[in-house]
Amino acid sequence: MSDKRQRARVQGSWAKPLHKPQQPTAQHVPSAAESWKCGPRSFEFHQPVDPIREIPVEKVIENAGDYEISQGPTGVSRLRLIPGFLQQEEADCMFSKLLAELPWSQKTNYRMMGDAYEEPRLTCWYGELPYTYSRSAMQANTQWHPVLTTLCLGVEQKSGHKFNSLLCNLYRDGKDSIGWHSDNEPSLGPQPIIASLSLGDTRVFSLRKQPLPHQVAKEYHDRGPRINLTFRTIYPEPERPSGRFVR
Repeated sequence: MSDKRQRARVQGSWAKPLHKPQQPTAQHVPSAAESWKCGPRSFEFHQPVDPIREIPVEKVIENAGDYEISQGPTGVSRLRLIPGFLQQEEADCMFSKLLAELPWSQKTNYRMMGDAYEEPRLTCWYGELPYTYSRSAMQANTQWHPVLTTLCLGVEQKSGHKFNSLLCNLYRDGKDSIGWHSDNEPSLGPQPIIASLSLGDTRVFSLRKQPLPHQVAKEYHDRGPRINLTFRTIYPEPERPSGRFVR
């Protein structure tokens, strides 16, 4: 080891002389209890008043089936996973057409204090009603692409639920993402049901029990484009109080 490296490693010891602790005198020999003290104050452990929240064990869901995600005051949250909903060749063909032909654009959202930011992904909206989230509205659009109409019929038949709207998300690569959020806008109704269909490259879709919702996080390795179609049932939004600022 060179002298330079020796100095770098022991700099804390040679920078200033060590302070020699005072030896106890004959008049005062510290007891075992007193040895924990540091000056006039001593360490005391206090049991936390609030219970410590246990972090649930992370689970990976890959197999088809129905899963209970959480229970809360408003009911039970469930997930139904259906891998292989489309044949691979058919899925690849639909992905290519939607990637090339949908009117993708980057939406501008607004934070609580009014600061604007661009979503780190592209989106487009289909439905007879507008859809508002993150303080920004997507206008009604009834001109469904034929591929989306076909997929909606198939999703309704498989799920047993009717949907009148669709939010399309395009994650162009691993840097595109969506942060933790809850789909709890008033226009989705008191117990929203969302059918999520993904085409293209694989991404991790994360779910957490409220108050921690779900996300598609950024990934720091190569990812190809991925399209996520979220079929929804939208209801007319309640009237807003007069004087409320709406962008």
